[in-house]
Amino acid sequence: MFTRADALALDADDPLAFARARFSLPVGLTYLDGNSLGALPRRTATRVGDTIAREWGQGLVGSWSEWFGWPAKLGAKIARLIGAGPDEVIVTDNTSVNVFKLAAAALSLRPERRVIVTEAGNFPTDLYMLRGLGSLTDIEVRAVAPAEIAGALDEHVALLWLTHTHYRTGAVHDMAALTAAAHAKGALAGWDLSHSAGAVAVDLKAAQADLATGCGYKYLNGGPGAPAYAYVAGRHHEALTQPLTGWIGHAAPFDFGDDYAPARGVARLLTGTPGVLGLAALASGLATFDGIDMPAAAAKSRALGDLFLDLAAEHCPALEPACPREGRGAQVSLRHPHAEPIMQALIARGVVGDVRPPDVLRFGFPALYTRYVDVWDGVEALAQVLESGEWQDSRFAQRRAVT
Repeated sequence: MFTRADALALDADDPLAFARARFSLPVGLTYLDGNSLGALPRRTATRVGDTIAREWGQGLVGSWSEWFGWPAKLGAKIARLIGAGPDEVIVTDNTSVNVFKLAAAALSLRPERRVIVTEAGNFPTDLYMLRGLGSLTDIEVRAVAPAEIAGALDEHVALLWLTHTHYRTGAVHDMAALTAAAHAKGALAGWDLSHSAGAVAVDLKAAQADLATGCGYKYLNGGPGAPAYAYVAGRHHEALTQPLTGWIGHAAPFDFGDDYAPARGVARLLTGTPGVLGLAALASGLATFDGIDMPAAAAKSRALGDLFLDLAAEHCPALEPACPREGRGAQVSLRHPHAEPIMQALIARGVVGDVRPPDVLRFGFPALYTRYVDVWDGVEALAQVLESGEWQDSRFAQRRAVT
């Protein structure tokens, strides 16, 4: 039988254990929600404070000479984590806006085609933005079940747009196979990496992916509302157009000309003035990956999740897996008809996960700061919540505004 001592022994032998010291985590709290909001890097407060006090306070407008290059500089750091070239990723806007821009760009690259294929049950922002684009044009957004994706691709499809790791189940699509299926029909393939980058081994170049985006505040530890990023394969750079032609995406923004001319390469995806404080925080989040081997980190996340599933099956029989055992990202999803009050009771015990309606409890396992003993403690607390029935207390009956 696996014990807490066994978990501590695994932590003692963990080659990535050193990375936990890069984060500021509350004492006595078991944090298993990095799939929703990454933990605070220790450098962040100092880094953002320096941007405020020195760069802004002392440098004033002169600091823009450095700040202006940050979207590309940070994009190159993200590129290493997702298997992209350093000139193929730019930090800009948020995921929702980038989905819109990239989908529109795909339509411009395939002007004779008017269909976008995506997954039914995809993350809402992806569906909403694709359908919002559809309301402005004559395109069809074709949302199909996962098993029907390849079959939905035909000569009318301009873009296959999928979320690589599903936000509710943690299931991971075969990026290379589905990208190849799209290309075989003459379509482009785009990916939302919000629940993958920094957690799952991603290789956009090897998969021949065309487009991608993702947020900076989950596994990348960039802070709440951190800037997102966008990827475009280099082979598309010169032909790429997108409709949100803000001045920062201009080839010469400080010429202040009336007519728009796109910047070279992926920089044409920039729109308005970037939020410098958010970029500074994201820089600290990305620094937590310095010296980290991503395949090793992904393997640790899988091992943590496997252990959680094993212990939950043993100690929490009332819960059913809502995630695959194989082909899973850095999260575990469990199902119970009273998921919300159970999670609230668990959080009251100092173990933080989250809920996705109607019945899924989610737990995230970022390799950089999650320990094996956190898995043990989390399952032990969950078992106690279920066995005691404390989740039925009236104080847990009210649904929280943010779950």
